[in-house]
Formats: sequence, structure tokens, C-alpha cells
Amino acid sequence: MPEGHTIHRLAQDHLARFAGRVVAVRSPQGRFADSAARLDGRVLDTAEAHGKHLFLGFGADWIHIHLGLFGKYALGDTPAPPPTDTVRLRLLDDVSYSDLRGPTTCALITDDEKQAIHDRLGPDPLRPADAPDNDPERAWRRISRSRTTVAALLMDQKVVAGVGNVYRAEVLFRHGIDPYTPGKDLAEAHWKAIWADLVELMHEGVRLNRIDTVRPEHTPEAMGRPPRVDDHGGEVYVYRRAAQPCHLCGTEIRTADLASRNLFWCPTCQHPAPKP
Repeated sequence: MPEGHTIHRLAQDHLARFAGRVVAVRSPQGRFADSAARLDGRVLDTAEAHGKHLFLGFGADWIHIHLGLFGKYALGDTPAPPPTDTVRLRLLDDVSYSDLRGPTTCALITDDEKQAIHDRLGPDPLRPADAPDNDPERAWRRISRSRTTVAALLMDQKVVAGVGNVYRAEVLFRHGIDPYTPGKDLAEAHWKAIWADLVELMHEGVRLNRIDTVRPEHTPEAMGRPPRVDDHGGEVYVYRRAAQPCHLCGTEIRTADLASRNLFWCPTCQHPAPKP
């Protein structure tokens, strides 16, 4: 499933290509046809993201998109290729097109329905720091009272929005925190450092359109090691490196199932967080 940086990048791409322009709205697949007809020929005013949710704004009407596990986007310049019957949503003007396939959600919603989605999501490291729905203290209040592991809490979109399996594993490694540490045992200083790191890492993810989490002194060039070869791209410390040696200490990276997702960590570099 795409992580939050991908969705924010999609919002930026739609703004750059379509904002302020009249667009044709189509649903070759047919599952969004009635809503597409309502929006066809209108101006796309804005696009924004919150966590893994994308919103395309047409006045008081919004297209709400959640890619889920199988959703994919293709954006490009016109002329657009002939649409296939798997395209749920196509936006098109005389310069650009975007095609959406296989999303979990593609629905026309109102302002109030959109606000209800924001209300149930946690703060997002990629949303503006002054946004009223983006106070990291709100996440801390939930984390500090919870017996749930910090690894599970970071993946709970009601606690922190947009963090997925890669950023979860990597930010815990970067701060030396055992992923099985209960939230209530995490010091507030640790949480503040994690949040600040997520803000920086995920903004870089938007900028580069990939996830890189290793510090400059741990890049392949700095360490004289081979670069990572993986379809996810980017340099990481532990994600999808099970049974490989840790870049820092040489200990074998471990993996385990946690809440139906693969967890990765270094048992030497990551320790239980000291109780506050």
C-alpha cells in the first residue's frame, strides 16, 4: 500500500497539472460514471492529501480516493492513450491526463463528509504544521496511554496518518527503539524526536518520490557497500532486509508478523525505550 508521501505527491501533481482548469471527467469502467457526469466540464479548484487519502476539489464537491493495496495512478501529457475498461476515473484537459485504476475508494463526497474523514484521522507529518487537525500532541496523548506496541501505534491511521510499513520500521531504527515497546513506556522526548524525523523524512519522500532513510554517513558511497537493489527503491536500514547484516553493527536483521504486516528491526541497535 502506498505511504503518505506518495499520496501527497499525487496531490501536488494534480495541482500542477489541473488546478484552475476545466477538466473532462470520465469513468471508462463505469463504477464512477454518475459522479463523473456531475463533475464533467467543471474546474478542478484544488487537491490535497491527509495520510493515505487523496481529495480532488470541485467547489463544494470532492472526489475522495484511497488507493488501498491495488490502486494505481498514471499521469501524463496529452494525447492520452485510449482508456481501458479498468480505468475507474480519468481526468483530461488539452495538456494533461490522469488515470486511476483499482482503488479501494473513489467516491464523490461533500464538505461535511470530507471533514468527517479528517476528524477520524491522526495528525499527518506532511500536512501544514499550523493546520487545526495536525497537532502531534493529539497523537502523543493516545500513545502515552496505550499498552499497544509503538510499532502498531505508528501504523494506526487514527493515531498517525500516512505512516506505513517502511517509515514505521525505519524511524524506529533511526531512534534505536525496540518496536515492541508499549506506547505508555515511550518518553515524550522520544515521541517528539520521532515526529520531527517523520516530518523531515516524509517531506524528502515527496520531493524525491521515493523513500530514503539512511543518514549521509551510512550511504553506500560513504560505507563502501553495494547499493540496495529492490523494487521499492531508496536506501534503508532494516525494511525488507531480514536475515541480512545490520549496516551499523552487523547483527542479523529480524522480521516478524505484527498486525498482519511484516515488521523489521535490529535486536542490537534497537532497545526497549526507558520508561518515562
